[in-house]
Amino acid sequence: MASNWQPDCWKAHEARHLPVYEDANELSGVEGTLSQFPPLVFAGEARALKADLAEVAEGKGFLLQGGDCAESFAEFHPDNIRDTFRVLLQMAVVLTFASKQPVVKVGRIAGQFAKPRSAPTETVDGVEMPSYFGDIINGIEGDAQARRNDPQRMVQAYGQAAATLNLIRAFAGGGYANLRQVHKWTLDHIGTSPWGEKFAQTADRIGEALDFMEACGVNQESVPQLQGTSFYTSHEALLLPYEQALTRRDSLTGDWYDCSAHMLWIGDRTRFEGSAHVEFLRGVGNPIGMKCGPSLEPDALLAMLDTLNPAREAGRMTLISRFGNDKVREGLPKLVRAVAREGHPVVWSCDPMHGNVIKSESGLKTRPFERILDEVKGFFEVHRAEGTHAGGVHIEMTGQDVTECTGGAIAITDEVLADRYHTHCDPRLNAAQSIELAFLMADMLNLEATARQKQAA
Repeated sequence: MASNWQPDCWKAHEARHLPVYEDANELSGVEGTLSQFPPLVFAGEARALKADLAEVAEGKGFLLQGGDCAESFAEFHPDNIRDTFRVLLQMAVVLTFASKQPVVKVGRIAGQFAKPRSAPTETVDGVEMPSYFGDIINGIEGDAQARRNDPQRMVQAYGQAAATLNLIRAFAGGGYANLRQVHKWTLDHIGTSPWGEKFAQTADRIGEALDFMEACGVNQESVPQLQGTSFYTSHEALLLPYEQALTRRDSLTGDWYDCSAHMLWIGDRTRFEGSAHVEFLRGVGNPIGMKCGPSLEPDALLAMLDTLNPAREAGRMTLISRFGNDKVREGLPKLVRAVAREGHPVVWSCDPMHGNVIKSESGLKTRPFERILDEVKGFFEVHRAEGTHAGGVHIEMTGQDVTECTGGAIAITDEVLADRYHTHCDPRLNAAQSIELAFLMADMLNLEATARQKQAA
């Protein structure tokens, strides 16, 4: 991917939001251990995702990327993995059936353990202590021992990621994702909601279509895609010692790949000129995402694209806009125009979560569903106006029946936020809100398709 690059080149650049470890020898020992572990994903899988994203960049698909804000060790359970996977399957089916476009499914899972924080310390019960930076770095418990930056946590994170990937691969290829199971994917707590009922109606229509296809001789034996699905993993490449330790040279191509996930992204806080995170990711062959917010100017974006994708390889770059619903319509167009003008092949995706965090009257952080939906609408409006493809969505969500984001058809109010507020970091959409968003996005994709047909005519 890049000349004169080695996995440790980042160490000569400015690294923000990395933890300071007290014992350098202990850190070195953990890095050595991880470097001998098997890769979590393979280069060929990353290349397959890149090929899928290249189709999205050409307007021939849609990227659905979602999962936990921050995975935790305490909530590691097969039911939680299954439920998140199931909701993403439901969302993908809704988007595919309504829009007639293939949907590329990428989870924020099996590695999303680290979170950047705005300050190195925080006050817990009147005591100042190191901030919680995610379970791969320290613990969320409010005591000095838990808040110690512990490199051994990287080994535990690797083990959890490996077990998660093993289960996801079984779900994706072992029959659970069979379209004949579409009626069984609905979680009990959303089955009676308006959007649960609408999903059941969509499932009925899919069943009828499968019956017709089978009568014509097309079934899961002749078309294996009906029985399983491709599902990829992703996380923010924040903790560079962990990422470096899992970077491997591909035996087929000789290129370097970060084998901790199929796709990695750079956050808004680590995307700057001279960044160690940018330097690291420029040298690996994985598909790369980059958050694009109000602080990013067109020239800086183009410079980043030239650094991260100098060969202009389709499927390499996904630009994830995160403006907030009140800024997206004004701030996004100039970036879209600059990228289109320079001819960079990118997937444009919308993160409607991070720009819409507010503090509720109860004091808890929340994200109003109406603001999330409005940012997605604004994202689609901008791309329709510019004649470009609104290629994806990037959301923080869970299959659990949480009450963390207000609003939606299930009408979560400020009064009930604390009932099931379980997130380790930022508020997530629950299953019902995620399905509702999928149906609303399907309508937007159909509007985009209609606009393209008019332009072609």
